Amino acid sequence: QVQLVESGGGLVQAGGSLRLSCAADVRTFTRYAMGWFRQAPGKEREFVAAVGLSGGATSYADSVKGRFTISRDNAKITVYLQMNNLKPEDTAAYYCAASFFGRASEDKSAYTYWGQGTQVTVSS
Repeated sequence: QVQLVESGGGLVQAGGSLRLSCAADVRTFTRYAMGWFRQAPGKEREFVAAVGLSGGATSYADSVKGRFTISRDNAKITVYLQMNNLKPEDTAAYYCAASFFGRASEDKSAYTYWGQGTQVTVSS
């Protein structure tokens, strides 16, 4: 199994930046593609970004393209989400997820393991 722990969330003003981190199990991290999803109160959980095994293949939701960057550091067994030019509509709980199939996917059903989430709040 994969254990995922997110960190880095917080309160930031619109236009600011945050960097989320997701620490994964040492023995299994390199076998999984990784993704970030978010869920605002009363809303469906939505795809944000994903990265494949090597870190070369990435995918982003249209709403965050050009502002967010997903990356992974296999040596540090960590996946990151750099969020720049944050907007109030980015406010949500952000979840890290791992896909057993090893491919970056925008479909939440492709992900087997999930973290507990970290809250990101963007004020206007």
